[in-house]
Amino acid sequence: MTLFASLAGAQALSDRYFDEYYFPTNPTAATYTGIHKYDGELEDYSKAAVAREVATLKQFEAQFAKLPPDPDRDLMLSSIRAALLELEEVRSWERNPDMYSSSITSSAFTLMSRTFVPSETRLRSLISRERKMPQVLAEARANLKNPPHIYTEIAMEQLPGLVRFFQNDVPLAFTAVKDQKLLGEFKSTNQAVISALQSYEVFLKDDLLARSNGDFRLGADKFSKKLLYEEMVDLPLDRLLQIGYADLRANQEKFKQVAASIDRSKTPRQILTELEKQHPPADKLLEAYRTVVAQLRDYISAHKIVTIPSQTLPIVEETPPFARALTFASMDTPGPYEMVAKEAFFNITLPEKSWSRERQDEFMRGEHRGAILTTAIHEAYPGHYVQFQWLHQAPSRVRKLISANTFVEGWAHYCEQMMFDEGYTADPLLRLGQLQDALMRDARYIVGLQMHTGKMTYEQGIDFFVNEGYQTRETGTRETRRGTADPIYMYYTLGKLEILKLREDYRKMRGAQFSLQEFHDRLLSQGYPPLKIVRKTMLGNDSPPL
Repeated sequence: MTLFASLAGAQALSDRYFDEYYFPTNPTAATYTGIHKYDGELEDYSKAAVAREVATLKQFEAQFAKLPPDPDRDLMLSSIRAALLELEEVRSWERNPDMYSSSITSSAFTLMSRTFVPSETRLRSLISRERKMPQVLAEARANLKNPPHIYTEIAMEQLPGLVRFFQNDVPLAFTAVKDQKLLGEFKSTNQAVISALQSYEVFLKDDLLARSNGDFRLGADKFSKKLLYEEMVDLPLDRLLQIGYADLRANQEKFKQVAASIDRSKTPRQILTELEKQHPPADKLLEAYRTVVAQLRDYISAHKIVTIPSQTLPIVEETPPFARALTFASMDTPGPYEMVAKEAFFNITLPEKSWSRERQDEFMRGEHRGAILTTAIHEAYPGHYVQFQWLHQAPSRVRKLISANTFVEGWAHYCEQMMFDEGYTADPLLRLGQLQDALMRDARYIVGLQMHTGKMTYEQGIDFFVNEGYQTRETGTRETRRGTADPIYMYYTLGKLEILKLREDYRKMRGAQFSLQEFHDRLLSQGYPPLKIVRKTMLGNDSPPL
């Protein structure tokens, strides 16, 4: 087989995978991506559907395995094996009750968040999806078997907010619709979803919770496979742990040095408390973000840090009412195949005016000037928004549709440190805030690995965030809870470290010709694949990523 024939074969097979299997089976993902053929459909969570998915994935796995090795073929094969691992071994569909209630909420959200067609058309699609949502929750009751107690607790905590989402936020997204017959249909289907969610909440509380005695831990074998298939990371877990601790210790030392340079008479926590007082008034928060976003863009261009394909700024706006329960800050970019609703929104959640003064003040302490800067770097410049702008130059459909968290979140986290290193600000208070964020990601790395391999208890995980990650106990508890269901949330630090090593290796290869801008441009032109693939493209070898 010639190289051309093998590449053509891989492309044809990947097209079949997406068009015949992936998008029909994952209509919510299709809507986000910009493929609107399935906007009225909803995922099928029945056991029969799971069995069909497994059989189809295995057929595609066998066909891709017959093709000669190639970056896109390898990426497809790895992605398919990750999906099979999830369905056959991790089995979240049997273990995680929140998966069902949150997935139908996400499915509604994708139809609400962007005006890719008129409101009436999107509402018809939503009605079609809502008709199928009670069945999803019925399948959950049939599928769930001995989930971890903490998973059921998390689902129960989420449900009141999800009910309010359908009661209040979903109708708000379609206030422009005037067709009374259509609105009547929507009122009926939406109420059915609300009732089904309320019934599901009772089921969790009165039935499932008492028989939720499962273990959330993946175990070393499944943890290693998840890293391998999703991120193409094949280092032994003990070596990964050494790498994580080395970064933790280095950031702890930097943190202490920066704190001492500010005020040796105060503890780092006291200094951070001073930083938390430095926030704008709530009614000036969006303006503060707009100012920082524009300043970051201009600095990046002036200092040739990375090419910004479009000078159009994202639209900084208050998080829409229907999304405020889900996020404090987010970058809402269109999918790679969205042809109409191409705006990018940088959504910032503001404190509710109905809140008490004390609650508003507490909320705004989290929006201090250090948090504004790192959030803007991570989400916008040169983080996710610049990533999105480059995605259209990705070399293939596979690279536009399959991503690795080590690249996506690793890049955004890397940018937080890199922008300080490149001199954006010399303010030590802001550097201290950046380092505390880095320590939180270091703690995620170590706690996730250690908890899921049985080396650390849940309670020890919380203590680790507090004592080693320099976080509050409230933050440590929230982060440890997340780690029970997001086992490899080490991908922030892991990806950052892979990018830093790639940059150093690329610098050595290029010598005097090295340019930070050229490095970043080549990096972002690859799409979002695992960094192992990017290394092979940029360095021309299979040298280790860490």
